[in-house]
This record gives sequence, C-alpha cells and structure tokens, in this order.
Amino acid sequence: MIARRPSSLLFVCGQNALRSPMAEAMVKAWYGDAVYADSVGLRPGGLHPFAVAVMEEVGIDISEHNAKGLDGLRDTGFDSIIALSDEAYKRARSMSEASAVEVLSWPIPDPSQIDGNREMQLAAFREVRDTLKRSIEEILGPANC
Repeated sequence: MIARRPSSLLFVCGQNALRSPMAEAMVKAWYGDAVYADSVGLRPGGLHPFAVAVMEEVGIDISEHNAKGLDGLRDTGFDSIIALSDEAYKRARSMSEASAVEVLSWPIPDPSQIDGNREMQLAAFREVRDTLKRSIEEILGPANC
C-alpha cells in the first residue's frame, strides 16, 4: 500500500501492448488531471486487439495507443512505478536506484498467453482489466466511472 496518493504513475510491462496501456487509460479516463499516468514496455510491441475490445466494453478507447519503450522514456519524475510483470519489476528497480520513486510489483499474467477459443481469451483479458481496476482503486480511491 502506498503511504500517500501518488500524483503521477508509470505502468511498465513487457511490450506496452495490453496490460500497461489498459492501466494508463483507466487512470486517465477515471481520474482526469488529478493523476498523471503513462506506460511503457521493455520491448514495445503492437497493441493487442482484445485489449482494445475489453476496454471498449467499459467505455475507454485505446485504439490509438502507440507502444513506447522504457529505454526511450524521457520523463522519469514519477511518484510511483508500477511493474506488471516480474521482468518489468527488476528493470524498474534497477532504473530507480538513484531516485526516491516507489516501485510496486503487480505481477499480472499476460492474457495473450491463454490458449482456448475467442471467448476464453476475451475472458482472460477481462480478468486483467478488472484486476487492474481493483488495484488502481486501492492506491487512488474509487474510480469516477
């Protein structure tokens, strides 16, 4: 748990293709200017269409998201960095050694790795979306959605 409500968050995952853009978009949509949010990946990849679909279900359009990489990050003055995978946590910890930024680990499984039919895969993406929402509300308070 964070001691105080952060005013800026950076979400980091593997490719900035589903988990981190979903989290970034939720913060922007539900907390507006009260909290600055950004997201990056360790190895930027293409936005996953199922991430777009499940975010549309809650009224958030992420279809224009362009993946960004951690190595190209210009602004490093975040209150908290939230790593969404073990690998991202390790990189974020080493990146933040010389700063006062808090690094949190939210190891959320990559839903694109789920085998099964379309509905099973969409269910996995919905679970990630809902898990992210609950985790975000734990540190920022109830969402305005």
